[in-house]
This record gives sequence, structure tokens and C-alpha cells, in this order.
Amino acid sequence: MPSILAYDLGASSGRALLGRLNNRIIEVEELHRFGNDPVGVGDRLQWDILRLFHEIKQGLLKAKHAGETPASLAIDSWAVDFGLIGRGGELLGNPYHYRDHHTDGVMERTKARLTTEMIFGRTGIQFLPFNTIYQLAALKEANSPLLEGAERFLMIPDLLRYFLTGEMHNEFSNATTTQLYNPLEGRWDQPLLEAIGISPSLFGDVVQPGARVGQLRPSLMEELGIGAVPVYAAAEHDTGSAVAAVPALERDFAYLSCGTWSLMGTEIDQPIINELAQELNFTNEGGVYGTYRLLKNIMGLWILQESRRAWERAGQSYSFPELIAMAEKAPAFAALIEPDDPMFLHAGDMPARIRQYCVSTGQTPPATPGEIVRCILESLALKYRYVLELTERLSGKSFSGLHMVGGGIQNVLLCQWSANAIGKPVWAGPVEGSALGNLVVQWIAQGELSDIWEARKVIRESFPVVVYEPQESQLWEDAYGKFRALTGLI
Repeated sequence: MPSILAYDLGASSGRALLGRLNNRIIEVEELHRFGNDPVGVGDRLQWDILRLFHEIKQGLLKAKHAGETPASLAIDSWAVDFGLIGRGGELLGNPYHYRDHHTDGVMERTKARLTTEMIFGRTGIQFLPFNTIYQLAALKEANSPLLEGAERFLMIPDLLRYFLTGEMHNEFSNATTTQLYNPLEGRWDQPLLEAIGISPSLFGDVVQPGARVGQLRPSLMEELGIGAVPVYAAAEHDTGSAVAAVPALERDFAYLSCGTWSLMGTEIDQPIINELAQELNFTNEGGVYGTYRLLKNIMGLWILQESRRAWERAGQSYSFPELIAMAEKAPAFAALIEPDDPMFLHAGDMPARIRQYCVSTGQTPPATPGEIVRCILESLALKYRYVLELTERLSGKSFSGLHMVGGGIQNVLLCQWSANAIGKPVWAGPVEGSALGNLVVQWIAQGELSDIWEARKVIRESFPVVVYEPQESQLWEDAYGKFRALTGLI
């Protein structure tokens, strides 16, 4: 079978994977893996978008050197961030990182002016301070020259596809994350754009996952010495691709896409936009083939990753397996945090912030790296239970367990503790969920798979799923009560 290429770009690393469908078994080969570190310049934190494009080209070269001619390629990435294209098709500046401080306070000011009800009622998207709407509003407040020269708005995968093909399209799953797309009307929301002072003319047609959106530019083919490769739109928000790859057998399932961020929810046919969804701050993001992802963001393993970086800066280098082993030996439930407290959003000395949080809530702060990591992982597992219960309440569904996908499932302690916390089985796998979702959307578009349910069955037959059964039920039940009391999540 011919191979296809999936680029999966996360907030800390990216990878190019070659996929083959061989007798209904998916074979995946990692061609290229690379770091994706934001760059601080002055007061701004930005993405090195040209370096990312260079790495995408390296993936194509490595495919060529391996004797492969991919039948197609697609890209998925994190959401909300974007580039602006000016006159002559030039990129105007490096895209800002969603953790940059230029949006500080903007969400609150925008909500006060437009009202929470208007924004949520028109978009169904949860309120997060780095949403695209607030990034654009921040540029407008600052009278940014970027807006003065902008002619088109492209999100990160849109932008990289434009570099590859010369064609500009906005993809559906990522467009919905902006809090500027109206799912009830099926288009960019002109009243919201005009209310924040942004011209609707910047926003182009919205294409669905599986659409063919061009092929490699002739200049790129000449540069790399390769032939024409068709380019498709995947579910270009990486969570949309990860959910497409959930190997569920039942139609009603709960998922947790686990990585730098944890995203928990369920797949639905129509967005749920009502007072309860707004009150619980859930989101309705676009999925594949007419579906929506009713979900909630949880801070995720970012807190652990940033803690590890803080220890490295202090001259203490630990591998993730070493940290997990130390956490397993630390005392249980000695301290707990609310992972989604705003103090954990931005980069910095996370261990110090964890200790500060514990002191402010009357707890003895964790001292050693093992104690801090245990605090993080136990708190995440307990927050997963809280959000799973909210998901059942809002969707009207009852879930028999939780599907966990993504790189975070390599943390077996987190998987087991998640099962303990929710009191139900956790089905962990596959690890490369986003890349697999990217691949199967391409195969469906090419007629190699009939639909998403056949794709999920093939994924389940191709990759192992590890089952974690709940343990120590009463201990975790008591800890959940303590967690809710400490965090105020009543």
C-alpha cells in the first residue's frame, strides 16, 4: 500500500509519521521528531514558525531518502494561535504564543463590554484568556501595526499549509476554537468580529476535515527534488484528530486526550449551548464528519513539564521515569492543588507556585521533587473525576469508563490513579492519537476506509489498549472529598 504522511505538532515537540494501511492493520513509522520551543524576544513570547516549516520540509526529505513517495499529507497542531498575511502574501511577524502576557486582562474587559451571554451564545466556546478572540482584541487595544497591514487570518496549520501549497483556507475544527465561529450559523460570526474591531474580510472559507486543499508548490518540489504531493485538511486541531482516533466500540464514550494539556469530554452530534454549559464553562469544538466535541480544558502535564524545567535550571536534572518513581514513593494525598488555578497558566517556577498554593490553602507544602510530582498527578486524577461527572451531567450520558489517548498515557501512574479516582476502568491507547486521527481522515478521504467508525475499529485492531481497573476505592473517595473542599469545587 502507498504511504501517507502526518505532521503532528504539539506545544513542545513535533513529529512526522509515515502511515501505511496493510490488510486493515495500520503501520506507523516515525520519520522525524523535533523540538518546538517558543522564543522570548523582549516582552513577547512567540512561535518560531519558520523553523517549524523547515522541520516539515525535513520530514519530506526524510521520506524521499527512505524511498517513499507519500500519496498525501496533512497537518494538525495546537489551537487558538495564528499568523496574519499581508500584501503580497507575506507573513506579518511571528505568531504569538498563547501563553504570552499581551492578553492579560483582555478577556475580562471583552466580556464586560460584550457580555458573557452574547459571546457564549454565539459560539458555544469556553472562556479561556488566550482564546483567539482575546488575542485579536489585545492587538486591537494595542493599535498593533500587524492589524493595519493584515489581509488574511490563518491559524497555525492553515499557515503551514499555505507555505506548502500557496493556497489559503481555514479548517473547521481549528476555526471553532477561536470563539469567533458560530456553529449554529456555520460561519465566522460577523457581529462578534465587528464588536472587537476586526474586519470579517480577514477570514476565508472554512473547509471540513478530509477536504483536499492543494498540493506542494512547484518551487518547493524543485527545492526538495520531489514530486507533487496532495495536501489534505485533517481535523487540524490536534485534539480533534486525537478524538477521531479514540478506539471506542460504543457510540457514547468519554475521552481524555492527555499531554501538555488534558482535554476531557464526549462526542456529540449538535453543540450544547445553554445556561448550564455556560455556567460550567464547557466548550463545543468542531470534530470530524459533522460531530462536535463537548469538552473542558484541564491544565494537564504542563505543570509537571514546567516543574521539571525549573529543576533543570537549578542544576537538578531528572528524567520523567525518575520523577514518576519518586512520586510513587512519596506519601499519598499529603497536598493537593487545583490544576486550573490561573497561577499555573504561565511559564515560571512551578514548584514554588505549588508550595505557595498549598500554604494559601492551609496545607503543608510538598518539599521534595517526588512529593511535588505526586501532588500534581493526584490532583490531576481527582480533577479528571470532577470534569467527568460534569460531562455526564451536561450531556445526559453515563459512561462505563474513560478512554485515554496521547503521550500522557505513557505515565502509567497517572493512568492507574485516574482509574482509581473515577472508580471506573481506564482504557489507555493509542499513544500517537493525534497522528493516527490525522492519518485515518486522509484514508477516509481517499476511500481506503469507509467512515470514522471503521477507522476506529481498525485503530483498535492495530494498537494495544491497556486496561486499568480502579483500586483503593475508599481511599480515593475520601481524597476526592478533601480535594473538592480544598479547591472550592463543590
